[in-house]
Amino acid sequence: MADPAVQRFLLRRVLSLPPAALRALSGGGVVHRGGRTLDPRFQYLWKAWTNPGAMETLSPDEARIAWAELIATAGPERPRTVKAETLLLDGPGGTLTCCLHRPSDHNGAPMIVFLHDGGWVAGGVEESQAIASILAEATRTAVLVPEYRRAPEHRFPAAFEDAMAAVRWAREAGGRYGCAEDDVTVAGLSNGAGMAAAVCLELKRAGEPQPRRQVLVTPILDAAGEGQSMNLHADAWPMSVEALRWVMRHYLGPEADPADLRLSPFRARDLAGLAPAVIVAAGFDPVADQAEAYARKLQAAGVPVTFRLFDALPHSFPQFGGLVPAADTAWRAVGRLARIDSPRKNGGK
Repeated sequence: MADPAVQRFLLRRVLSLPPAALRALSGGGVVHRGGRTLDPRFQYLWKAWTNPGAMETLSPDEARIAWAELIATAGPERPRTVKAETLLLDGPGGTLTCCLHRPSDHNGAPMIVFLHDGGWVAGGVEESQAIASILAEATRTAVLVPEYRRAPEHRFPAAFEDAMAAVRWAREAGGRYGCAEDDVTVAGLSNGAGMAAAVCLELKRAGEPQPRRQVLVTPILDAAGEGQSMNLHADAWPMSVEALRWVMRHYLGPEADPADLRLSPFRARDLAGLAPAVIVAAGFDPVADQAEAYARKLQAAGVPVTFRLFDALPHSFPQFGGLVPAADTAWRAVGRLARIDSPRKNGGK
C-alpha cells in the first residue's frame, strides 16, 4: 500500500465526486442487495481498493500490517478534546496493556470498556485510538480499550479472558478516573462486540452485577452461524465470509467448541436479566442477520433493546469515518445512543 497520508489525500479527492461518478469509476451500476443500496463511497472502496478481500490470503502478521495501514488511511480524526493514557493491568496472561480515553467534559457516567475489532488476529489499541476517542467524546465518559491477546499465538479463550479482566477492573477502578463507582458499560465492534455480549452472559453465570449497558456494533455472535446475510453478502468488504472463516480458524484452534457461549453468545437459551442493549447492524454485512436476531431474542427475554440498522454501510463501518462521512455520522449516532447521564442506584447491585 502507498503511504497512508498520500493514499488518504488521493482517496478523499476521488470520494468527493458525485455518486454517479463514483459508481461509474466502480464499473457502473448500483450495488443493490436485499432491498438496500450500498453507499457509493463504499462501493468505490470495495471495487477500487488494492486487494480489498485479501485478508484470507495473508499470514497473521501480514494481515495485521494491512489492517493497520487500512485504518491509517481510512480512519476518522482523533478528537483533540479527548486525552489518552496507557494503563498496565494485571491480566490472566500477564500484563494487559490498555488505553484510557478521557473526555474534557466527563459527566461521571460508568466507564466504557470497548473491545476492538480485527477478528481476534489483527487490530489493537493503536488501531482503535480514533474511534474510541470519538466514543468518549459522544458519551462524555472514559473509554478503556484493552489490548487483549491475539490469535493464533493465543487462541480462544485468551481474548475473552482478557476482556473479562478489563471489565472487572473498570467496574472496581472507575471511581478513581471520575466514572461512576461499581458500574461499567461494555461495548465492542465486530468480534469485540460478540465478546461484549459474551461478557454479559458470563457475569450472569458468575452471579456478578450486569453492566449498565451493552453496546454491540456489527457483532459476530455465532462462530458457526449461517443465514441469509451470509449468502447475500458472501463477497462483502471489508469482511467477506471467507475472511470470517479465516479469522475463526486462527482463533478457535482444533479443540474449541464453536457452540461455547463465550464464542457464540447467540446460542444462549436464557437471556433474562442481561444488561439493556444497543445493537447496531450494517446493511452490507455477512453477520447482519445475527445482530437483528439477537436483538429479537433479547427483547423476547424482557431485555430493553435499542436496535439500529445502517442499511447503506458495511461491517466495521466506524473505522472508515475519515473517508466516508456517512460512517462517521453513524458512529457518532451510536455514541449518543450509548450515552448515560445518571448514576445507577445501590452501587450497581
